[in-house]
Amino acid sequence: MCGIIGYVGQSQAAECLLHGLGCLEYRGYDSAGISVFEQDGITTVKTKGRVADLAAALKSQPVNSKCGIAHTRWATHGVPSDVNAHPHATEKLSLVHNGIIENYMELKEMLKNQGVSFVSQTDTEVVARLLDLYYEGDPMAAIKKTLEKIEGSYALGILFRDFPNRVYGVRKGSPLIAAVSDDGSFLASDIPAVLAYTRKYYLMEEGEICLLSEDDVKFFNFDGEAVEKQLLTSALTLQQAEKGGYEHFMLKEIYEQPTALRSTLSPRISNGMPCFVRDGIHDGFFEEFDRLHIVACGSAYYAGCVGKHLLGKFGRLPVEMQIASEFRYCEPVLDKRDLVIIISQSGETADSLAALRYAKAKGIKTLAIVNVAASSIAREADYVIYTYAGPEIAVATTKGFAVQVGVLYLLSFQWALARKTADADTVKANVAALLDTVDKLEEAFKLNESCERIAKTLVDAQSMFYIGRGQDYSMSLEGALKLKEISYIHCEAYAAGELKHGTISLITEGTPVIAMVTDNRLAAKTISNVEEVKARGGRIIAICTEQNIPSGDAYDELIVLPKTEEAFAPLLAIVPLQLLAYHTACAKGCDVDKPRNLAKSVTVE
Repeated sequence: MCGIIGYVGQSQAAECLLHGLGCLEYRGYDSAGISVFEQDGITTVKTKGRVADLAAALKSQPVNSKCGIAHTRWATHGVPSDVNAHPHATEKLSLVHNGIIENYMELKEMLKNQGVSFVSQTDTEVVARLLDLYYEGDPMAAIKKTLEKIEGSYALGILFRDFPNRVYGVRKGSPLIAAVSDDGSFLASDIPAVLAYTRKYYLMEEGEICLLSEDDVKFFNFDGEAVEKQLLTSALTLQQAEKGGYEHFMLKEIYEQPTALRSTLSPRISNGMPCFVRDGIHDGFFEEFDRLHIVACGSAYYAGCVGKHLLGKFGRLPVEMQIASEFRYCEPVLDKRDLVIIISQSGETADSLAALRYAKAKGIKTLAIVNVAASSIAREADYVIYTYAGPEIAVATTKGFAVQVGVLYLLSFQWALARKTADADTVKANVAALLDTVDKLEEAFKLNESCERIAKTLVDAQSMFYIGRGQDYSMSLEGALKLKEISYIHCEAYAAGELKHGTISLITEGTPVIAMVTDNRLAAKTISNVEEVKARGGRIIAICTEQNIPSGDAYDELIVLPKTEEAFAPLLAIVPLQLLAYHTACAKGCDVDKPRNLAKSVTVE
């Protein structure tokens, strides 16, 4: 959840570290801090607030150094404050941390009994104090002894006072890379932090330690044995990680969806048919399973809900949806002919990774749909399908959701072939319709002006609802999440037919209700539910297809999607749902790219 950056080289460390933190701020932004080597030892500056607040603090307390570590925090243990901010420094060292130390209370009591005192509420300070206790002049020995004691998932960046111009990194469960440039060496949570300096990097594996010096990076396992690693080149560019003239990353990423979808779908289409051979998935694979379990969190879960509908519609395949944080604990009934599909944008989502490991421990095959190459979930799954969305910087996912849905369309077509619920001509026609719908996203962007106008009428809403049936209910779930996470308006999605079983009591005069009406089979029933809401004073904003426009007195605002086949309407509905959320948040003056209490890559349970 947090962002780590380290640097040792020829440049001013503070400048490199602050730039890296700015690129990592999507991972956490309630406090930030920096530790650097200066002539008299390690200097630490940290503050509650954003990276900009840290930059301001460094102007009044400038540092001069060629080596240091820095951190931007998403709070887990202890409120956001100057004291709880990282790095956590002792007399011997300074340390930054991403992850969770599960046994920190036990260790804290043990340290207190040995006379160690604490100044913060964090689990991270426990690691720093434990490392300080064990340090007797040999950093690797102290790190090894500390790692034997702590439990959980973590990435660490460490400076030892006795070893200036060295940065140590540790990875167990949380992502960490080491990168090299002509100017020096870097440690980082994610590649965007170093793209301004280099695209050359090493991917740290589970249970590895790295040692950075100005002109070298060395790797070791937790036993201190040397490890040889391959130097990789990132396909990402600095331009991809910048706003490119858009006011917010979120808006840029909304408009990148057609390109992201084409990049993701095209390599999996051969002669007009779905083909996953380049993913290492042979055609016979789709005949091996009788039931699917889709496991994910947040928007990835809602993409899975769309996928469940598609896999049932096209492939007639039984699908069970599971929230990743619940999967292991609900004692799922798994069979050898089941497949567990894990969906995660980052490939590092802690609950999803745990679910993957649970399934594999039970001997169940796993398929991952992820956006980040060589991420933990991608490396551990039996099969992986990469989504080529490029970097997604805004915390609220947009193009990440779209490409996940796009992959699920192709998978549903492939299963239709395997299960003989559709012939080749039908599947080829569906693939063509899918690609045609992607092209029509450009037309859907013309709805931006209407969405911005409608959004201004939602600014003062205290509570809102999204309703729909079938595929529209799945999209309502994602639309409601987008609105609530960036505008902070209380918002819920309901299956339209379920409203009358209690929730309609919450409809009062003027309550905004966004009604999704794209499913032809269910349109009449949904419109009936819309009229029930309208009769109780609800203000209806209808998002529909041309053939499903409600009567004039059943809605207050109307958003009509570009014409497409019913089954592909969800891909077009993505656009107004995202734009409504975006413009509402902007109208309320919210920080669209960095909504409160949230972070991009959820690497804690």
